[in-house]
Amino acid sequence: MSTGISHFFSRLTLENHLFIVDHSQPDGMRGLSNYCLSCCVNSLLQTFSATWEIAELLERWDVAGARGDARNVALHLKRVLEAMRGDLPQLTPHRDFLHCLDQNHFQLNVQHDADEVFLSILNFIHQQMDNRVLAGEIQDLYKISVETHLQCLKCNSIQTETSYMLSLPLYVKEDDNSLEGCMNSFFEHQELKGINSCFCAHCGTKNPSRQGVKLLSLPRILCMNLKRFRNSRGSTHKLDCRVPFPETFDFSQSLQDVFSENFAQNECRYTLYAVVVHSGYAMFGHYTAYVRHRENKCWYYADDSHVQQTSWEEVQRTYGGRHSRTAYMLMYRRDSEEWRPRPELSG
Repeated sequence: MSTGISHFFSRLTLENHLFIVDHSQPDGMRGLSNYCLSCCVNSLLQTFSATWEIAELLERWDVAGARGDARNVALHLKRVLEAMRGDLPQLTPHRDFLHCLDQNHFQLNVQHDADEVFLSILNFIHQQMDNRVLAGEIQDLYKISVETHLQCLKCNSIQTETSYMLSLPLYVKEDDNSLEGCMNSFFEHQELKGINSCFCAHCGTKNPSRQGVKLLSLPRILCMNLKRFRNSRGSTHKLDCRVPFPETFDFSQSLQDVFSENFAQNECRYTLYAVVVHSGYAMFGHYTAYVRHRENKCWYYADDSHVQQTSWEEVQRTYGGRHSRTAYMLMYRRDSEEWRPRPELSG
C-alpha cells in the first residue's frame, strides 16, 4: 500500500523476516507484521501503545516471578509495548504475545472480535499479574461503575445493584445514528416483560419490570464498542450505517440525565485518542487502527506493518455509510490534570 509520501526506509533482515523501519515516524509508532491473521491483535496493540498509562504501570512491575511463564499475558504485553517504544530498529516481538494468547484459548489463524479480545486481555492482566495493586490500577483505568435500578411494575419496589464494565456496549441502529444517541439508548429505561420478566423478592414471583442504568463514576480511559454485528437465522451480518463521533465531548453537557445521585466527579470532558476500524464483512474482514500521538498530537493510521501520518478528516471517514471501513471501537481519554499512578506502598 503506497502512502503517497516519500519516506526514507532502511531494511533489516531479522530472524529471516524483513522488517521496515520508517525513520520519519516519531517514537512509539511501530508497525506489526500480520502473522497468522493477527490484524485484530495488531490493531489492539497499537491502541495499548497509545494508552501510555498502561505502559507506565507495567514498567513498575517486577516480573521476576513471572519471567518464564509463556501463558502470562501481562508479561508479554509489557515486553511488546517496551519494544514498540524502543528507538532501535528491531523486529517487534509481538509473535510471542500472539502465541501467549493462543495458549489462553485465542487461537492463531482464526478471526476474532476485537472487543472480545480487548476485554479478555484486560481480564488476563487482572488475573495473571502477581502484583495485585498494579493489576487493580490497570483495571481502574477502564472501569465504568454503574448503578442498576430494577422496579417491579406490580408492587413498585425497587432493587438497586452496583456493578462495573470495562467497555461501554453501544448498539447501532440500522438507520441514522450519533454517538450521543447510542449512549442515550444505552442508559434509557427498558421494559422487561414476558420471558424477560425479573424476579421480585417482595412479591416472590417473576413480574414485568422497568430497568434503568445510572453512572456512578467514569474512568480515565473510556472505551466504547459500536455493536455493528447482528445475528439472524444462524448467520452474522454487519451494519455499515453511519455513526458520527466527536473528537472531544463533555458527558456533563451531552448526557445530563445519566448520572446517579452519588456521582461525584467534576471532570467529564474526554478527547478521542484511538479508533479500531473494521473493514469488510462480518465473516471476512480486516482490522486497522487510528491512534493519536502523545507528543505531537498528530493522528496516525496503522495497518499491520504499515504506519503513516494522517488527519482527523481521514478518521472521520470511518463514520460509516457508503464505506465498509467503519469505526468499531472508540477510546477516549479524560481531560484532567496530568495522570500519575498511585505511589508504591512500602512494607
